[in-house]
Amino acid sequence: MMTRKATENDLPIIAELPAVVASVTIAGETEPRVALTASAVTLLTQLWDQHGPLMFHQSGGCCDGSSPMCYPLDDFITSDADVLLGELEIAADDVAGRSIPFYMSVEQFEYWRHTFLTVDVVPGRGSGFSLEAPEGKRFLIRSRLMGV
Repeated sequence: MMTRKATENDLPIIAELPAVVASVTIAGETEPRVALTASAVTLLTQLWDQHGPLMFHQSGGCCDGSSPMCYPLDDFITSDADVLLGELEIAADDVAGRSIPFYMSVEQFEYWRHTFLTVDVVPGRGSGFSLEAPEGKRFLIRSRLMGV
């Protein structure tokens, strides 16, 4: 995993390069839409060990609606009103099969359909609904236009 110092030419500034890139799950598409930084993988591994299988959901709702919310798998019920943007594999060296689905509401996807998302971690408390909140960290989306 390579890291580099962000420069003024980075739009937006990416603190870390992606460590894990999601599978392509949208029919007809060939490019992934979601990635994780190494910091996000580390925190997700810790959360998986504490809570079991995980999922992400991002809506355009109130509060931390622009932040990805991490839940135990199936604690947040998805439907036709959600798009599966990708599956993120965070397998540890000795553990396989740690796949984390990343969903976004259809309404939010209409706004962000041209955007590649990188899930990162920053210090601070986000929403109390997301699993990382008690850890003193929060997940944050860093984005760029697709194909750039």
